Amino acid sequence: MQNIDVHDAWRTAHLGRLLGDALRRFDARVLALMAHDVQVPLALSNLAARAQVSAAHVHITRHLDVAGTRPGVLAERAGMSKQAMGDLIAQCEAWGLVTRATDPHDARARVVRFTPDGLAWQQAFRGALAQAEAEFREAVGAEVATVVSLGLEAYAGS
Repeated sequence: MQNIDVHDAWRTAHLGRLLGDALRRFDARVLALMAHDVQVPLALSNLAARAQVSAAHVHITRHLDVAGTRPGVLAERAGMSKQAMGDLIAQCEAWGLVTRATDPHDARARVVRFTPDGLAWQQAFRGALAQAEAEFREAVGAEVATVVSLGLEAYAGS
């Protein structure tokens, strides 16, 4: 265990650090569950099992509308640069999760859509989220989980 000066403890115990640590733990659990989900296409499951899929890839799953979303909108929703999102989309496209097509409303623009394998991935993500949330509730208790959820919802919405 690290020996931390009591006057320096604020650096590792503040809310932002705790939220970040919790998010990394939660995303890692979701990806671990997806790596072992028989509904996930085998190639994607293998990538998740070998830790090739990261929390950054979860941004696609969280923010891509089933009907499709423009890359710039995905980047904005994920809080990423357009270039970083473009790299992420290219990787997910190479894996068969998504495809890019011409936007039917603007021929100059592109839209990212899930492939059939990507839709299976999204459904597995939904199940993994539900299980990870249930595990969180079990770990901290139903009352604490409810308070945390309400507090985070209020804070994110403000």
